[in-house]
Amino acid sequence: MPHPIVRFAPSPTGAIHIGNARTALLNCLYAEKHHGDFILRFDDTDAERSREDYAAAIEVDLAWLGIVPDLTLRQSARTSLYDAAAARLRAAGRLYPCYETAEELERKRRLQQARGRPPVYDRAALALSAQERAALEAQGRRPHWRFLLDRKTVRWDDLIRGASHVETGSLSDPVLIRADGSYLYTLPSVVDDLDCKVSLVIRGEDHVANTAVQIELFEALGGEGAAPRFAHHNLLASASGEGLSKRTGALSIGGLREAGVEALAVAACAVQIGSSAALHPVASLRQLASELDLAQLSRSQARFDLAELEALSARTLHGFDFEATRERLAAHDVVGAKAEPFWLAVRGNLRAFLDVFDWWRVVEGEIAPPEQPAESEFLAAAAAALPPEPLDATSWSAWTAALKESSGRKGRALFHPLRLALTGREDGPELAALLPLIGRVRASARLRGRVA
Repeated sequence: MPHPIVRFAPSPTGAIHIGNARTALLNCLYAEKHHGDFILRFDDTDAERSREDYAAAIEVDLAWLGIVPDLTLRQSARTSLYDAAAARLRAAGRLYPCYETAEELERKRRLQQARGRPPVYDRAALALSAQERAALEAQGRRPHWRFLLDRKTVRWDDLIRGASHVETGSLSDPVLIRADGSYLYTLPSVVDDLDCKVSLVIRGEDHVANTAVQIELFEALGGEGAAPRFAHHNLLASASGEGLSKRTGALSIGGLREAGVEALAVAACAVQIGSSAALHPVASLRQLASELDLAQLSRSQARFDLAELEALSARTLHGFDFEATRERLAAHDVVGAKAEPFWLAVRGNLRAFLDVFDWWRVVEGEIAPPEQPAESEFLAAAAAALPPEPLDATSWSAWTAALKESSGRKGRALFHPLRLALTGREDGPELAALLPLIGRVRASARLRGRVA
């Protein structure tokens, strides 16, 4: 598909979660891989539920993930396009007014079900005469407007699900315009896709049932072949199998960010889970885009495990070089000649990025070493035997070899008291890398039990 145009179209009615991010990333990465354009479109025609703060939060979440749209649109600013499309459909006899109340429609559905029939709208409104419509409006009723389906077999070649079809004769003519004149999702979505020349719609499989209706609407407004291609990906569920919802805030992107999960890990997990690819860290979104293959996505629901994401986040951190973290470290005053060797020394022991500052305090700040009365003589001898400055990568091995020779200690008996005195920790990064960063003066004081 040369120069594809794709879009992510969230409704700003809540915080986006990992499942929404999956859709956004699949679209963004597809555009990256195939040198296309990615559009962010806010489907905000629901004035009652759409909120500006939600839209702003979605943009923040996408930016944190590294997603930068080529174009951002808001449907609330494009109503004139939808009005023109609705007028064309009315003129063509494809959009017709209906006057039933919600209660009347519900009674019809129940009666159809009681008779063993599918609850499909009976098109009774098409039989109304102009006088009958005028009489209903005189009673104060305002029509909602339905799209007249062709009731045919609609087929498409889904890039994920393969050959697909839906019988629109089994569907109710969809309501496109509410009685208050506001638009539901379907018409604005199709009009915008046509106007923006969207060539591929990548979205969740919960939209499969909508696809046939939308293809008919594409053809009604743009002619045969006007519809884009479609790719319906599998959905993510929580580890317990529950669906994700913006309304519950489950696994929201903002929540994952605040929990210290790495953005690249969230992106990798969102894209790789539920596919034939094993979950693995990536160094950049560009790498993730190069690995993207829609055909690898499973058709089965994928379960999202927060523990797996946290483990992937740690593995992602472990692979970052210094340049990937320079600015983040500098924002917390981890700068200077020590910054790069420090990062390379501690990154393999981090669970979350903010853990790095506990280790910075170990090498640059003050700690109170735990008391080790049984080791005081050994630690005093170790302090006396510290190599002279400047300490380097060879200092640790030379120092501990000398201590092994003089004390007869080896293994844990040799190394554990030194680690505890120097770092205050039971475990951590290689001391061969930490000792030069801690420095001789600070190391000597800690070995003698002083705060340093």
